[in-house]
Amino acid sequence: MEDVEMLPVLAAFARAGVSAEAVLWDDPSVDWSGYQLVLIRSVWDYILHRDAFLAWARRTAALTRLANPVPVLERNTDKTYLRELAEAGVPIVPTVWVAPGEELSGADWPELVVKPTVSSGARDTVRTADRAEALAHVAALTAAGRTAMVQPYLPMVEDEGETSLLYLDGEFSHAVRRGPMLGGGFEDVAREPDADQLALAERVLAAIPQCAELLYARVDLVRLPDGSPVLIELELTEPRLFLGLRPGGPEALVAAALRLLPGNTRPRGDVSRA
Repeated sequence: MEDVEMLPVLAAFARAGVSAEAVLWDDPSVDWSGYQLVLIRSVWDYILHRDAFLAWARRTAALTRLANPVPVLERNTDKTYLRELAEAGVPIVPTVWVAPGEELSGADWPELVVKPTVSSGARDTVRTADRAEALAHVAALTAAGRTAMVQPYLPMVEDEGETSLLYLDGEFSHAVRRGPMLGGGFEDVAREPDADQLALAERVLAAIPQCAELLYARVDLVRLPDGSPVLIELELTEPRLFLGLRPGGPEALVAAALRLLPGNTRPRGDVSRA
């Protein structure tokens, strides 16, 4: 997957008079202590190397400022965070969790979505109305030591899509109507969130202990058949921010990043992104 936001963001740093470069998180030659800030962006391969990625994050955080911070990455890279949010009272898409050694029970929905709790971009995700197929995919995931999550497929996303609310430095920035990842689709477009969607997004972020430390957040919402909005995903690790759909989007991210630097002043060194 191509990071279409990388070049515009690097250009925005340059326009701000700040030295920035794109480097790989797992490049052993990088001296992370040489940067004042490491801005995590398109680390989409972490799902294949989660333990190594989190170990890198802990080491790097001991050398420089990491955004988003390590406790956020530790929790957000496993979708069981949704279960914790649900326990805290946040409405989420109905979900049945199946850990290794367990079998799927319940989940009596006409069409199912089955995926591992550590995944991105619909990797290892199955949408099916065949329960036998769903059971087989759950069994394959748990046999590999992975926790599976089973949810109903919500046909209304084919009409309304998902609504992603984007936050920079704790402030609402913009919202996007996104097409469904599983079947059908339409172009991503900017939109104004409804009042109930905005209220839920604020509620979701308020439930994050490190909310005040977040450089960026993407709150993905869908509507249930009764019309109520629910959380489908909270992206705090490596989300596309749809900066091109907000006027001055790259500049807004850069301004938010620079506010994380010591004394909230323009840095004397480099800013990097991994």
